[in-house]
Amino acid sequence: MTATAKKSFSIWDLANPTRFLSLADKIMPWLLGLTILFFAVGLYLTFFVAPDDYQQGATVKIMFVHVPASWLAMFAYSMMAASSIGALVWKHPLADVSAKAAAPLGAAFAFLSLVTGSLWGKPMWGTWWVWDARLTSMLVLLILYLGLIALWRTMDDPIRAGKAAAILTLVGFINIPIIKFSVDWWSTLHQPAGVITMDGSKVHGTILVPLLVMAFAFTFMFTLLHLKAMKNEIMRRRVRTMQMQAARRAASSAAQTQ
Repeated sequence: MTATAKKSFSIWDLANPTRFLSLADKIMPWLLGLTILFFAVGLYLTFFVAPDDYQQGATVKIMFVHVPASWLAMFAYSMMAASSIGALVWKHPLADVSAKAAAPLGAAFAFLSLVTGSLWGKPMWGTWWVWDARLTSMLVLLILYLGLIALWRTMDDPIRAGKAAAILTLVGFINIPIIKFSVDWWSTLHQPAGVITMDGSKVHGTILVPLLVMAFAFTFMFTLLHLKAMKNEIMRRRVRTMQMQAARRAASSAAQTQ
């Protein structure tokens, strides 16, 4: 067997739920440690190193929660779209589990992004909400998340629910580039991209470093919670399978008795 074949085999071998659960149990303690470490460093840098803005004052520090939450709201949906392709095209056994586990987390980050954005926008714009292109497209993302969560809950069969949710997820993915480029395509109150641009970052290092540390902290936390949610979903499906098998055996025994 070639090295490429061995690598391919090992990747698909992790599609086995039992092997995945074993790997997740090994990874999660490390993710927990990294999450705590990066949050501790990030919060220290946020409150004791990052300076106040000359115009916005201390309210600029909302950025260290708002920006990572916005990034992860889009990242979670992008992960769901990739998982949906894996479920529909390659029939990967854990793809729809990954998508379903990511939806509530993505919704939470989208909600956090909107709330912190409103708190940040009030002193800057003089209002809690405007129908700005960036804000509106982020609100659409939250609605998509809630719709997908509702879709999964309305169907008892996880396979049928996974297929329907995968199609809806892929259709809704068009909103992700709209969120990303809305500040470039339309005239909006929301400031344009500054952390990552073609000309490099426009954010000063005293702000950029704490922001990136907080972004890593949120990412590690998301990954930890996502693996935990996937583990719970796998166990939930196993329990459902055992209940269905028990019900069939009971029905078979009742039929034989009659």
